Amino acid sequence: MHTVFSRTWLLASVVALGGALSYWIYLEQRPPEAAGRDTATSIAGVLGESDATGFARALAPKQFTFPSDHGPHPQYKHEWWYFTGNLDTEEGQHFGFQLTFFRIGLAPSSPPRSSAWATNQVLMAHFTVSDVAGKRFFNFERFSRGAAGLAGASGAPFRVWLEDWSVEGLGALRHSVPTMHLHAVEGDIAIDLDVSNLKPVVLQGEQGLSRKSAESGNASYYYSATKLQTKGVISIEGKPVKVSGFSWMDREWSTSALAKDQAGWDWFGLQLSDGRELMFYRLRKRDGSIDPLSRGTVVNIDGSTQTLTPEDISIQVRDQWRSPRSQARYPSHWRIQIPRQQLDLDVQPYIADQELDTTFRYWEGAVSVTGTTHKVPVTGSGYVELVGYSDAAAGE
Repeated sequence: MHTVFSRTWLLASVVALGGALSYWIYLEQRPPEAAGRDTATSIAGVLGESDATGFARALAPKQFTFPSDHGPHPQYKHEWWYFTGNLDTEEGQHFGFQLTFFRIGLAPSSPPRSSAWATNQVLMAHFTVSDVAGKRFFNFERFSRGAAGLAGASGAPFRVWLEDWSVEGLGALRHSVPTMHLHAVEGDIAIDLDVSNLKPVVLQGEQGLSRKSAESGNASYYYSATKLQTKGVISIEGKPVKVSGFSWMDREWSTSALAKDQAGWDWFGLQLSDGRELMFYRLRKRDGSIDPLSRGTVVNIDGSTQTLTPEDISIQVRDQWRSPRSQARYPSHWRIQIPRQQLDLDVQPYIADQELDTTFRYWEGAVSVTGTTHKVPVTGSGYVELVGYSDAAAGE
């Protein structure tokens, strides 16, 4: 998102689940595993359908406070905790992973019922592992009400969970972020990872206010931890391997929606071998043009930052990949140039097929980076998120 980052649209779509999930919550029963699958499949098709009355909106820059802002913000309708990373074994095997928790407010206040099942919150989570050597992509999705201990979030101590998938703070803050443990298991695929922050938190956009369109309130509060030292275990088919590398955390909360002339976005989060990180989200309009509110950041070795606008960056698509499931055609190879940074990067997926086969289809996967900076070779890894392409394919 993740969102995005601009992941606003994914969450705008998720609220389409509200009708089905609210019904099950009203009956005070657990929602069925795929409660939302038939509710909506088009991101654009659900925009503006949710009632935001009573929820707060991101209207102006705010003063962030840590660690409390790592916790939930229930006065806003949408919120997400987004973790992605690239990890290696000592033998050189490479893996990517994503663990994301989305909180969706169904109403601005809790229902006036005493049942432990009653709630005004729904949580959704996505968990993926990319096995590069095996050319396999595993992706999973869960939903749960934010009640009866099934799912939720807390700031003190920091914890976000959905059943036995979780992110949990372990210790003191480092650059405003606690050391954290990430855990998820689905069948014989699992991650158990410890992450520690190495750089100051990056406030994206205008001091953390990330505007998505010109309309007032179509914005999120958005910050990132762009370099998380990561080590632990990944299990594939029940076989654990020790891994280490770097992860990225994105945090956003908002009450906003996709503008009518916007179709989706491309998000890049890249970690370079020279110690810098690069984030850019490119908002795509329906006429094929790029929204001028697209934004990004270069994070220097010392944690200082430079903001990027569409005029600062060139992103050329060099190849495409077509999904055999959705028939969506996704970009799958890019040349990224930032002249004032003297950066010229070639970005390619480690695996072509990293499309999430979840309620709302999108492509999000691990990518490799090669290129030059000041004419000196540079390499790296990262994640790319592509949203809105399956909607376009469905309309063909």
